[in-house]
Amino acid sequence: MGRSETVLDDLVRSIRLSPKYKYVAPEFIRSVGKIELTRRGNLKAAVKATKNKLHQIAGAYLPGRMAYDVWLRRLADATRSADPGVLRSTCVEIMHHHISTRERLPILDAFYATTLADLGPIHSVLDVACGLNPLAIPWMPLADRATYIAYDIYEDMVAFLSTFMGMVPVRGKAEVHDVLRYRPGEHVELALLLKTIPCLEQVDKEAGRRLLDAIDADHILVSFPAHSLGGRRKGMVAHYEESFYKLIEGRGYSVWRYEFASELAFLLSVR
Repeated sequence: MGRSETVLDDLVRSIRLSPKYKYVAPEFIRSVGKIELTRRGNLKAAVKATKNKLHQIAGAYLPGRMAYDVWLRRLADATRSADPGVLRSTCVEIMHHHISTRERLPILDAFYATTLADLGPIHSVLDVACGLNPLAIPWMPLADRATYIAYDIYEDMVAFLSTFMGMVPVRGKAEVHDVLRYRPGEHVELALLLKTIPCLEQVDKEAGRRLLDAIDADHILVSFPAHSLGGRRKGMVAHYEESFYKLIEGRGYSVWRYEFASELAFLLSVR
């Protein structure tokens, strides 16, 4: 092992000692840390810069304690209820604990019903950098026992989602994945990249392009935030729309655009 790899190992260990990042996938920390070490050449500076990037990409969206054990007990009780509204209301309460899914809650009833109206019933889904979005499965037009694959960088969140998907009528699996280095997987009908590209491009400007190259799906639902975490719009919709059309230029997708109060979405179809 070369010195650079040893230094990178030290960086990953240092960051995983932080309570805020101890559940972040080591391979993802490694990908971010390698970039920051190259830029700075100094371990202390690279650790600080890597933590800053991890906050921007993921940590900022988890403002408080994630009570996964408590939530699983509540979800188990909800799935035993004869009223499907009980499960939905429980999922909504839990999704409040992740800022990205919280922002979607006011439009949740319309979001999937509008963007996926012509696709259902959908038999297979890939959700990249999913956060708590799999809790929105009850709102999606999925076929019975649809396959649902979710990727995220948080080990504890992935374990929670795996258990949750065992409670609902999908063949689901959640996996820890370095989403900066996504490699082609199995074919799916629908891939979800919900507010994913702008986060990853804060680390690597080519991340969005690589994701689109790697994903094997008939349809891809891509979205962008319509405002900052602080609530400022400051031309974000126009900016993301322009950059997205440049990203997909020449790829031959059929494109449908949807604008909601908190989110700009594009459905891409390859057939």
